[in-house]
Amino acid sequence: MPKAPSHLPLFSLHGKVAIVTGGARHLGLAMANALAEAGAHVVVTSRSLQAARLAARSISSRFSLPTLALALDQRDPRSVAKVFAAAGRWQGRIDILVNNAGGNPNQGPRDLLSRAPSDAEELIQTNLVGVLHCCQAAARIMVPQRKGRIINIASIAGLVGRDRRLYQRNQIKEQAVDYAAAKAGVIGLTRDLAAVLAPDGINVNAISPGGFAREDLPSSFVRDYSERTPLGRMGADESDLSGAVVFLAAPASAYITGHNLVVDGGFSIWR
Repeated sequence: MPKAPSHLPLFSLHGKVAIVTGGARHLGLAMANALAEAGAHVVVTSRSLQAARLAARSISSRFSLPTLALALDQRDPRSVAKVFAAAGRWQGRIDILVNNAGGNPNQGPRDLLSRAPSDAEELIQTNLVGVLHCCQAAARIMVPQRKGRIINIASIAGLVGRDRRLYQRNQIKEQAVDYAAAKAGVIGLTRDLAAVLAPDGINVNAISPGGFAREDLPSSFVRDYSERTPLGRMGADESDLSGAVVFLAAPASAYITGHNLVVDGGFSIWR
């Protein structure tokens, strides 16, 4: 019998150049490590250049690959332009963008009736407008290349509402409504951007994580959240998003674009 072809090359990123925004910690660092393990040369960004450098050194030491650390404030188009120009010069191209930077940039009240307009606007600027800035900057490099992958990190917050009682009884800050609005916007942006860039050979997809365990979360919240999740646990930074990001960055997903890959242990399917 003829030898069956190997499918492992479909998951290789050997020699590719990947930018991971917000890649210095948590899910961003885990995804940067996964891309490097698959062979990519990784650019790590963070608002803190020191944090980006620490992460880049760790990745380079672990996988014996060149890495680059850059400071990025994605809310500022000038910062975005500077970072993508530097990243493009580094290895002569950019093959993969993982738009991961975001989160809740302020500590103000998050409940609807007390939410300050300035806090909501800053969150949307960080989680949606900043993602758009990075997509635009990446596209300006990828379109002349006639190839590239853009992976936007959205959230199940853009797909389902949350029961705030889960947060209130565990005495942790609830999720702001504007966060859900921003992440729903990222999903919509992904779909339409995929249509815009498909003729140029660029795949655009999103990943929507569910809740991921953190050391600062009360054990009671982790237990309550896990009980509402079909797989019975919260996500793990070190492993649960790594396969998804490598898949969407690699040749294995060549015929996938405009897709939102939900990685939530089934949380969003239960009612």
